[in-house]
Amino acid sequence: MTDQKTAPPPQVWPTLQAHDARSLIRFLVEAFGFEETVVYGEGDRVDHCQLDWPLGGGTMLGSAANRGPDDPCSLQPGTFGAYVVTDEPDKLAERARAAGARIVREPFDTDYGSRDFAARDPEGNLWSFGTYRGAPR
Repeated sequence: MTDQKTAPPPQVWPTLQAHDARSLIRFLVEAFGFEETVVYGEGDRVDHCQLDWPLGGGTMLGSAANRGPDDPCSLQPGTFGAYVVTDEPDKLAERARAAGARIVREPFDTDYGSRDFAARDPEGNLWSFGTYRGAPR
């Protein structure tokens, strides 16, 4: 159990699907610094991947292929968006740019005290990064 001043461990895992999941995994590790924890699947197909974020939490992803239009859990590749906390947004923006991310919003200061930037991965997903850790509970 946590108190009001301690954040609980992550229990919400954003998910996405990709046309080329293995390539997207490599990109997210190289460009943004996610850590590959597990990848299940054969050949080009990824049934499940867990990428952990060094500061806590992470994301899960898999291949969009072989999912029919009636699959209730199917997601359109390139429609995902997330906000990820980082202590060094300017440095991370340069890393992402060098790895081929399309920076859609250069690093900037928000009116609520955060330093943010936004980028799109090769599948078109929107990743926002910044120093804002959320309001205290």
